[in-house]
Amino acid sequence: MDIALIKTFLEVAATGSFVAASDRLFVTQSAVSLRIQRLEDSLGRPLFTRSKAGAEMTPAGQEFERYALGMIKLWEEARQQVAIPEGFTKSLTIGAQYSLWPRLGFRWIDALRAEMPALNIRTELGMPDRLTRFLIEGVVQACLMYNPQLRAGLSVSKISDEELVLVAAWPNPTLDLKGRYVFVDWGPEFVQAHAMALPDLTNPGLTFSLGALAAEFIVNRQYAGYLPARYIKQYLDAGQLHLVPDAPRFPYPAYVVWRDDLDGEVAAAAHKTLQATAQAATQAQDRVIDDLREISETQEIAILGAPPAGA
Repeated sequence: MDIALIKTFLEVAATGSFVAASDRLFVTQSAVSLRIQRLEDSLGRPLFTRSKAGAEMTPAGQEFERYALGMIKLWEEARQQVAIPEGFTKSLTIGAQYSLWPRLGFRWIDALRAEMPALNIRTELGMPDRLTRFLIEGVVQACLMYNPQLRAGLSVSKISDEELVLVAAWPNPTLDLKGRYVFVDWGPEFVQAHAMALPDLTNPGLTFSLGALAAEFIVNRQYAGYLPARYIKQYLDAGQLHLVPDAPRFPYPAYVVWRDDLDGEVAAAAHKTLQATAQAATQAQDRVIDDLREISETQEIAILGAPPAGA
């Protein structure tokens, strides 16, 4: 059976919309409709009930979904097994959001290669929706992300709290950043907390939903913005970025999502090495927070949006 048809079915099932599925698959809506029609013709049953509100699975569609997931998983396992290079015995594909690759994802791979030299490792990049789809389909077996989606067959565990800190691309910055500030959108909770604590900087006319990728813009164009302490430590050490004294920090949890059917030996090595890597990354992050305390008037750095101590 055509794997593209099954993947299209799963996208429509996940989104409840032919339009949304076409956006995710980068094909036209008519292509999605044609694929679903071909699948329905092959099975002899309608899989979705179409309406203006979207597409809802029929009982036949609900029954087929678990088989579709199994077929995709089997296909991905076969594809990855065939692709294992000579000299390697097992395979693991890791996905992560951009901000989590430097100082965490890459170092996790270093530790995994040292722990299991015969492990073939592949990587994927994406936002939570894309990575979750890859997990469900079996394209990847483990993902690092900020906003995980719990689905059947997946397990989620917290790695650590990323600390978002305010940095500027010039020495001796202050909180007077008007005209030189980039609002990096780290999600609804951050947006709300930022509006409460720093209302004058909430709508600077320049908003990026690029995560840590915004660091390149901030450094090269002499701006300021909130970025992960762990990620920007290299820029701090090089003198390209500078902590803003007395600026509140924002804890931003990072998670790892695993497929439950991950090979036992690979799972044990992956859990062990990720824990050690995350611990080392947290220590580096803590040093950045300590540096922020040293240059600030108070020893206790406020949390963005939290009420003052004793309030």
